Amino acid sequence: MSSDNAQHTPMMQQYLRIKAEHPNELVFYRMGDFYELFFDDAKKAARLLDITLTARGKSAGAPIAMAGIPYHAAENYIARLIRHGESVVVCEQVGEPGAQKGPMERQVARVVTPGTVSDDAFLDERRDTLLAALVCLNSRWGLAYLDMASGRFNVQELADLEAVLGELARIQPAELLYPEDVAWRDQLEGQRGLRARLPWHFDRDSGHRQLCQQFAVHDLQGFGCETMPSAIAAAGALLVYARETQRNALPHLRGIQVDNAHDMLALDAATRRNLELTHTLAGDTRSTLAGILDQTRSAMGSRLLRRWLHQPIRRREVLLWRQQAIDELISDHAWDALTQPLADMGDGERVLSRVALRSARPRDLARLRDLLALIPEFSAWLSMRHATRLQTLATHIAPQPALAELLQRAVVEAPPAVLRDGGVIADGFDADLDELRGLSSNAGDYLLALEAKERENSGIATLKIGYNRVSGYYFELSRLQAEQAPAHFIRRQTLKNVERYITSELKAFEDKALSASARALAREKQLFEDLLDAITAKLTPLQALCEALAELDALVCLAERADTLNWVCPTLLETPGLMIEAGRHPVVERLLSEPFTANDLRLDDDQRMLVVTGPNMGGKSTYMRQTALIVLLAHMGSYVPASAAHIGPVDRIFTRIGSSDDLASGRSTFMVEMTEAATILHNATPNSLVIMDEIGRGTSTFDGLSLAWAAAEYLAMQCRSLSLFATHYFELTALPDLLDGVANVHLAAAEHDGHVVFLHAVKPGPASQSYGLQVAQLAGVPAEVISRARERLSVLESQSVSLRQSAASPIEAPASASPNAVPVQPHRSRSPQPDLFATNQPSAVELSLRDIDPDNLSPREALALVYALKKQL
Repeated sequence: MSSDNAQHTPMMQQYLRIKAEHPNELVFYRMGDFYELFFDDAKKAARLLDITLTARGKSAGAPIAMAGIPYHAAENYIARLIRHGESVVVCEQVGEPGAQKGPMERQVARVVTPGTVSDDAFLDERRDTLLAALVCLNSRWGLAYLDMASGRFNVQELADLEAVLGELARIQPAELLYPEDVAWRDQLEGQRGLRARLPWHFDRDSGHRQLCQQFAVHDLQGFGCETMPSAIAAAGALLVYARETQRNALPHLRGIQVDNAHDMLALDAATRRNLELTHTLAGDTRSTLAGILDQTRSAMGSRLLRRWLHQPIRRREVLLWRQQAIDELISDHAWDALTQPLADMGDGERVLSRVALRSARPRDLARLRDLLALIPEFSAWLSMRHATRLQTLATHIAPQPALAELLQRAVVEAPPAVLRDGGVIADGFDADLDELRGLSSNAGDYLLALEAKERENSGIATLKIGYNRVSGYYFELSRLQAEQAPAHFIRRQTLKNVERYITSELKAFEDKALSASARALAREKQLFEDLLDAITAKLTPLQALCEALAELDALVCLAERADTLNWVCPTLLETPGLMIEAGRHPVVERLLSEPFTANDLRLDDDQRMLVVTGPNMGGKSTYMRQTALIVLLAHMGSYVPASAAHIGPVDRIFTRIGSSDDLASGRSTFMVEMTEAATILHNATPNSLVIMDEIGRGTSTFDGLSLAWAAAEYLAMQCRSLSLFATHYFELTALPDLLDGVANVHLAAAEHDGHVVFLHAVKPGPASQSYGLQVAQLAGVPAEVISRARERLSVLESQSVSLRQSAASPIEAPASASPNAVPVQPHRSRSPQPDLFATNQPSAVELSLRDIDPDNLSPREALALVYALKKQL
C-alpha cells in the first residue's frame, strides 16, 4: 500500500484517509449492498471469517486486495470478529447517489470494540462485558471499569500491582486501556484486549472535567471519589474512549460508584481459580459453583448473581437484609410464584442502554413493552412482603402506566428485526402514517374506482388508466375516441393509435401514491425516534426498575437453591472464628451418585490452624474447599450447605491448592507454588481464611519439609490466620505439640484385602498412613510396578530409623513420627546443601578471629573472647 495517497484513485484516497484515523481497527467500507475491506484488513478478515480474498483493479499501480460481506449480514460477521478480539469501524455512505462530484462521501457511523459493544449479537447474555482503564499515579493504582450495555460505571484505587491483578481477575475486562509509555506493561501479559492510549488521556484534571460534565455536577464529592486522583484519571480516559467509539453522549451513564476494598471479601486470582467459581481448572463451566448456583430466570439476574459471586461483601447489614429476604421467599414456597414472571421479562438493562445509545431495534421496544406489562404483577406481589430488602425493591419496581400504554399502542405485537422496511408502528397509532399506508396499499382500489367513475361520466366504455415510469399515471383513449375526451382531460402524450391524458385528480393521486411508501417509512422512522425520546425521558427510574428486578431474580434464585438443596442460613458473628456442622461441598455433592459425607469444622482463638493429613483421594481438598465456599456463600448473603454455620469476620480468602506451571512466563510448578505461598504469607491477617495444600512438594524432601514446616509455623505464630494446612509430610503433625492453637485432623480410610476404602470422614488426630501404593493400584499402575514398590518400601522403612540417626534433618522429627514418612537413602557422609545465594565474603566471626593474636592473650582474656564470639555467632 503506497504511502502517497495522491497516486491512488479518489475513492481509495477517501478510504485511506479514514483508515489513517483508525490504523488498529478493521474498516468496513460501504459500497452499495456490501461492506468492503481493503489491503491488510481484507487479508486479516478473509483469514478470520473464512471469506474469499480477491484482487480487483489497481490503485497506485498495485492490485487492491479486497474482501466483502453483504450489508444485511454484517452483524454476524462483526460479532465473529469481536470474539476474535478485533475492533471494527463501520463507514456508511452519506448523501444521494449522483448528487455530488467524485465518489460518494462516507463517514464513520460507529466503532465496535470488544469492550464497548451493546448489541445482543455481540454479547454473552449471562456475562458482563466490561471496558476497563488502568493507570498508576504517585504509587497509587487507579482502576475504572464500565459496562456499556447496562451503564454501570465503577472506580477504585489500589495500593499495589498484586491487588490490581486480583481485581482484573475478578472483573475480567474485554478491553483494558493503559498509558502507552509505562514500564509495567509487561505485568499485564495475558490480559485480554490490551489497548495503549496516549499518556495525556490519563490526566487527572482533564478526567475530573470530563466526569463532572458527564454527570452534570460541580465536583465528585457526591460520588465519593473527589480525593481519588488515580481513579479519576482512569475514569476520564475510559469515558473519552467510550464517547469516541459510540459517537454518542452516553446519556445512560448517570453516576459513578466507588468499590471500597474494606467492604469486600478479597479474593486473589489464584483463589478464584482454585475455588472454580465460574470455570473449572479444565475450563468447564457446568461443574462449578456458578453452574450449581445459577438458576436465575433472567439474563439480568444471572449477571448480578455472578457479580455477587465474584465480589462477596463484608457489610453485615446488607448480608442480613439478603438473608431476611431469602427467609421470607422460602416460607410457603413464596419464590415459586415469581418463577414464570421472571422468566417472561426481557433484558431491560441492555434494552435501555441501546435506547440511550440510539441503537435500539424494534424488538427492543417490544421487549420493554412486555416487561412493563408485567410490573403491576410484581408490584402487587411485593406489596405483601415484610422483609426490609423486598420492601425497598418494591419502591423501585413501580408501574409506569403512561409509558406502558404508549408502547402498547405504538408497537405491533411482533415487530420485524430492523426498522429498514417499516412495519413497526401499529395501525391506528398515527393518522398521517395510516393515510400514507392506505395510499400505498390501496392504490389499486382507488384507481379502479376512479376509472369506473370517469367511464360513467364520459360514456366511453373503453377508457382505461395506465402507468409507465416515464409518464406516470394516465387515462388512455383510442384516436377515434379522443374527440369525446371530457373537458377536464389534459393531453399528456400522443402515440400512433392512442392519446394519453392526465387530470388534476389523477395527478394529485400520483404525487401522493408514488411517494407514499417512502414517506410512510420516513414517518415511521420519526415515530420510532419519538418513542426512543419518550423512553429516554424516563431512563433513570427505568434503570432503577431493571436493577431491582435483577436483584429480585437473584434473591429468588438463592431462595430456590436453599429450599431445594437443603441449605441453612449461616449465623454471622462479630467475634472471629468458624463453626460449621455437617458442612458439604456444594458442587461435589451434586455430582456424586452416592450420599455425600458431611463434616464438621471448628476454628477459633483456641484452635486457629488444622493440620490436615490423609491419603490422596481421601477428601482433603474437598474438605478445605468446601470450607472456603461456605464462607464465600455466606458473604454473598446466601444460605450454605451445612446443618449449621457460625461465621465470624473474614477479610480475605487465600488458597494454595494443586500444582501447575506457568510456561508463558517461564515459571516452574514449584515457582508458581512458592509465589502463591509468598502472597499468602505477606498478606494474611488474623481474620483471613487460609487454605494451603501440599506446600513444598515440588522440590527435594528436606527442602520441601523445611519450607512446609516454616510456612505452617509462620501462619500459626505470625499471621495467626484461620488456616487449613494439608500435608503429606507426617513430621508436621508434631506442630500441635509445639505451637498453641494448632490441631491435627485426618481424613479416614481403611484397607481391606489390599485395597483402600476412602471413608471421607474428618477425624481428630494425624493419619496413620498415606496409602500411596493402594491409590496407585486404583489408578491402574501395572501390578509388577506395585509389587516392586512394596519391596522397595520395605527396604526404605527398615532404613528410616538409621536415617534419622545418621542424617541430620532440618527439623527434629518427633518420636511418634510415622514409619511411612517419606525417607531418603542414608549417605555415609552427607555434605551440606550449597546455598545459591551465599556470598564469598568472610563472616563477622571470621573477621574477629583474623585479628586475634592468641600468644598475647591471658587465660582470662581468652575466656572472655570465647564468650564474645559465642554471642556474636
